[in-house]
Amino acid sequence: MTRALRDPEHRISPRAVLLWLVQNMILAAIYVGLAMLVAGWIDGADWSWLPGWIRGNVRLLPLLAALIFFPLAVVEALWRYAVHRWEFSGDVVYARSGWISREWVFVPVSRVQTVDKSQGWLERALGLATLKIRTASHAGSTSIKGLDFAVAADLAERIAQRAKQVRDDAT
Repeated sequence: MTRALRDPEHRISPRAVLLWLVQNMILAAIYVGLAMLVAGWIDGADWSWLPGWIRGNVRLLPLLAALIFFPLAVVEALWRYAVHRWEFSGDVVYARSGWISREWVFVPVSRVQTVDKSQGWLERALGLATLKIRTASHAGSTSIKGLDFAVAADLAERIAQRAKQVRDDAT
């Protein structure tokens, strides 16, 4: 009988929802714009091989794209926030992420080689950061997105200090 993994202790910042929402809305607007271009291209060309119901309703393509992508943008941002969590126990960093497929990552602090924090322009505007924890193995590395900048800075410092202690104890 398998036991389910418990949730990591800490949530990411609620402002991460806004970050993902803005990113998703920009992407949805691009998709709707592309649908407009395709609809205009099909409408202006002789596409007699297409069924008549498609040619007659091609102007509805951008509306259909908007009805699909804008609600999906909202759902995805909220869902990701519900799933993304993290925890630092002193010897292990435990992170869960994803929205359609989920990933649980346990990074032993003894294997940590670098801890970096980064900010894109939108993360910087919202006071958020991404913490990147790297090991020699790509599979053992992880990123925790959507952290408050101060939390990311403190966590990076704590992980780096603990990794140094663990390495010093091993020699």
